Amino acid sequence: MVMKTKFLLGALALSSALTATACKKSEKEAPKPPPATTTTTTPPTTATAPDAGAVDEVAARRAKVAERLAKLDADVAKEAARWTPELEAKVVALRDAPYKSVDEALTAMLASEHRHPNHPPRDAYRHPRETLGFFGLTPDMHVIELGSGTGWYTELLAPILAKRGSLTVVGPDPEGPDDQMSIVYGRRLVKLLAKSPALYGAVKRVAITPPDRLTLGEPGSADMVIAFREMHNWVGAKAHAAYLAAIFAVLKDGGTFALIDHRAKPDATVEATVESGYLPEAWVIEQVKAAGFELAAQSEINANPKDTKDYEKGVWTLPPALTLGDVDRDKYVAIGESDRMTLKFVKRAAGAAPAATK
Repeated sequence: MVMKTKFLLGALALSSALTATACKKSEKEAPKPPPATTTTTTPPTTATAPDAGAVDEVAARRAKVAERLAKLDADVAKEAARWTPELEAKVVALRDAPYKSVDEALTAMLASEHRHPNHPPRDAYRHPRETLGFFGLTPDMHVIELGSGTGWYTELLAPILAKRGSLTVVGPDPEGPDDQMSIVYGRRLVKLLAKSPALYGAVKRVAITPPDRLTLGEPGSADMVIAFREMHNWVGAKAHAAYLAAIFAVLKDGGTFALIDHRAKPDATVEATVESGYLPEAWVIEQVKAAGFELAAQSEINANPKDTKDYEKGVWTLPPALTLGDVDRDKYVAIGESDRMTLKFVKRAAGAAPAATK
């Protein structure tokens, strides 16, 4: 019995040894798996949630634009009620009347009922007869007006140029982003021109989106480009060089660039004043000359020595903006509109001798 047990144990041990040997041999002879292929996988893009502050800012801008558009619609409706068929007939007569001179025509335009009721009170500060006379406006010119605003000068220029000349007004794209105030100004211009076929039917409109789209018309086609109280906006947007290049391109040789803007103190720098709406006159002249223009004449027609140019809210503290509302209102009304430079530049023909500055 003992010998049988030893025999069985020995057999089991031999079997285990053989099995273990077979397993190790099998492991050694097993074929190696093919090398793994490395694949570069771009992780899925995770959408970044918009910054809450940025969203709120856009929403605030959009709400402000909507508010201004609603006010624009109300103002347009009020003006439409004032614009009767009888007034339209008077505009036709005003437009078609024979005038011996531009000054005579302007005298009639300035006294006409067609002007917006808010505009005549500004005559004392803007001197339109003297200003347009200084720049040499004639009824046969092709004139481009940059920044017509509420149409203060547009309503004077359009009837003068309707018969023998032409007027093009330039403004922002009315179909731009709905959170940008520029669409208010663009739509205001569209609605202004739609007000009266007799007054504005011949006026052309050009929409711009500077600096990408800043073509004012066919090269060398304009006799005069007007930019009244506009250059400070261009400088603030760092786009003045692009605007000046566009003006130079559209003017004929010898054409006039008529510039008026808020004048800073003589010792001021543009960096210190641009946010306030004022520009140093010498700096402006330098910039325009650098764009290829020649300064033909300067005038003090629109000067205002009462303007101290040191207001917390800049030039908009003064009329007509009166940004502070009723705060010191009488004081600012007594000062009047800003002190303004009035500069006449010309596009000199290639090879022409410089003209003497007046």
